[in-house]
Amino acid sequence: QVPLVESGGGSVQAGGSLRLSCAASGYTYRTMAWFRQAPGKGREEVASIYTGGGTTYYADSVKGRFTISQDNAKKTVDLQMNSLKPEDTAMYYCAAGPTVGSVNYWGQGTQVTVSS
Repeated sequence: QVPLVESGGGSVQAGGSLRLSCAASGYTYRTMAWFRQAPGKGREEVASIYTGGGTTYYADSVKGRFTISQDNAKKTVDLQMNSLKPEDTAMYYCAAGPTVGSVNYWGQGTQVTVSS
């Protein structure tokens, strides 16, 4: 198993921004994605990217505010989160898979808290 390490979480006020990063220890996955889960709620897919091709997916709730991208220099997949809302508060998890459309590995998560 190749470890996935998330970073960049924190606490911000509504309207602020955060940038999350996911590192895969040098292994190149075909699919990388971000999921989130708030206390008492189910886990949902936030965004995903198919490396190489660059095709992206966004949940309707974050479309226009979040951007997923690759950082080739650092070999990470980042999630830029702008115009944050209190309802974005959740534990954010990085997930990855070796083929398009699959996720097999998960990180430990990084907490994002947005206050009014």
